[in-house]
Amino acid sequence: MDSPTKKPTNNLAQRFAALGFRFIAEILNDFIARATPGKWSPLKTLEELARLEGQDKARRGLERRFNRARIGRFKPMADFDWSWPEKIDRGLIESALCLDFIKEGRNFILLGSNGLGKTMIVKNIAHAAVLAGTSVLFRTAAELLDDLDCDSPELRRRRLVKYTRPTLLCIDELGYLSYDDRAADLLYHVVNPRYEANRSIVLTTNLAFKQWNTVFPNATCIATLLDRLTHHADVTLIEGKSYRVRESENEADERRKTRRKKSPASKK
Repeated sequence: MDSPTKKPTNNLAQRFAALGFRFIAEILNDFIARATPGKWSPLKTLEELARLEGQDKARRGLERRFNRARIGRFKPMADFDWSWPEKIDRGLIESALCLDFIKEGRNFILLGSNGLGKTMIVKNIAHAAVLAGTSVLFRTAAELLDDLDCDSPELRRRRLVKYTRPTLLCIDELGYLSYDDRAADLLYHVVNPRYEANRSIVLTTNLAFKQWNTVFPNATCIATLLDRLTHHADVTLIEGKSYRVRESENEADERRKTRRKKSPASKK
């Protein structure tokens, strides 16, 4: 007499996958191997299935948000030397790192000369926002404007959506290069929809606002652009000597000390 037909486990895995439970489909055999000898109740089995699948969906969602954000490499704020800048509002920056401004739909603007850690701060804010479940996009001003400067109006519209949709948009290094009035208009078309939707922007610049006309000469929308950026914004200035200059000086000192130790005269 033929034994009763038993549906293969891989068929059940395919059904789980078709329902969207991809992680359970991948680990089904191991899951059954744990549940069967443990004599799990139906309730415990369902609870564990839900827990594992939810955990994996959260992991995959986090990976997607990080991939889309394109934050890149950065040092954690634990490495930031708060004592180095001559002027810095630590309280305001730490509040931004807690993402308070995003909840309020405000912008956060960091002004200061090169090498004072503005990019490091912004990338830490972006990283914290991704971990908190926020959709984030990080770009330098040059990358953003180059991306939008295309001949096709339809392609430009599609690309604008990429910059207006995320909950947090980080624009780094505005002021390092000069652009024409067309670039100012493109930036306005990013800033204005975000302003109307109360979606936050974090922006770093090495120039005071009154100097932005040197970045976008002859642009007629500068005043309106700044109005949108600063109307609901926390603006902070960092002043001091460049970290990179200090590090270069320290490295040069170390090399000089090493050379002196190795020189024949030092061994006499």
